[in-house]
Amino acid sequence: MKTKIWLSSPHMGGKEQAFVQDAFDKNWIAPLGPNVNGFEEDLQNYNHIKSAAALSAGTAALHLAMILLGVGQGDEVIASSFTFSATVNPITYLGATPILVDSEIDTWNMSPELLEVAIKDRIANGKRPKAIMVVHLYGMPAKIVEILEVANRYDIPVIEDAAEALGSKLNGKALGTFGKLGVYSFNGNKIITTSGGGALVSDDAEMISKCRFLSTQAREAAPHYQHTHIGYNYRMSNIVAGIGRGQMLVLDDHIALRRANHDFYLNLFDGIEGVTVFTEPDESYFSNHWLSCVTIHPEKCHGVTRETLRLAMEKENIECRPLWKPMHMQPVFADCSFYGDGTSERLFEIGLCLPSGSNMSDEERERIAEVVKAVFV
Repeated sequence: MKTKIWLSSPHMGGKEQAFVQDAFDKNWIAPLGPNVNGFEEDLQNYNHIKSAAALSAGTAALHLAMILLGVGQGDEVIASSFTFSATVNPITYLGATPILVDSEIDTWNMSPELLEVAIKDRIANGKRPKAIMVVHLYGMPAKIVEILEVANRYDIPVIEDAAEALGSKLNGKALGTFGKLGVYSFNGNKIITTSGGGALVSDDAEMISKCRFLSTQAREAAPHYQHTHIGYNYRMSNIVAGIGRGQMLVLDDHIALRRANHDFYLNLFDGIEGVTVFTEPDESYFSNHWLSCVTIHPEKCHGVTRETLRLAMEKENIECRPLWKPMHMQPVFADCSFYGDGTSERLFEIGLCLPSGSNMSDEERERIAEVVKAVFV
């Protein structure tokens, strides 16, 4: 069998082991230590933001972000419907209710127009949303300026789920730094990885200080174990943070390689009627192209569908994946209010994520090209 071409596999840069070895040599195996502090500083400097807290997962960061904004039992939180469930699950941890909003077609992210429709309707029904959770899908910047204009009109704070978008920018400003709080993920498939981990960032240093407090079981400064708040075991370990420090050294290289993959797909599908490669709407958008995606319109390409290409790739041991199934279509969130126009449902029906790892070889790209050419002859 041919070797597997993964959708997005971990890609080490070579320096990670030095940071981890240093932690071993100095016996910094305890949860916190110099690597955690250094990784947080790296994130702050890279994103030009005042404070960062390194955590055990992006999901933990989303959970704590809502706690910091006072989300609780009976509240409503607006969220992008077109996303992975990790965006929406933490809303339910707090006994709050997700209010799901559809995408616009330019960036596949939350529609500012439908967001305002949702806010007006929730207020009319006696519930002002407590927060808005905006996702930057596949590394593509959402229309965050327009979204913030809507949110500010109604005085609702915005959390940016930039789990897939570290290194992406809009008008030169890093994603995750527009809203009140921003979230990154360092899961094994992300643009850089700590094997598992995440971060919460903000220009509000007091909020991040409280995040660090809550993420270490809310232990008070006392010689004994003293607790006045409910806390969580959400802090990143010093060992894992060492991997992150090494990965930060190659982040820009990984972005360049992912963007090169995107260019490869633009060239590969050029001239194939009915297939569109997902790309930036204009030059103000800079996507890390964490995943390169296409939409396939069968009515324009002789009946070839998303599944036709996916199954052809699977036969050659090449991993592809349909776009996210929207949350309003998921059984677990079927009862949530949804404000949409069918955009994300259609994208789910016709969209496909293609292999995008920064460690893809020329030989692997040639294997992918051969399948595409065989399917679209």
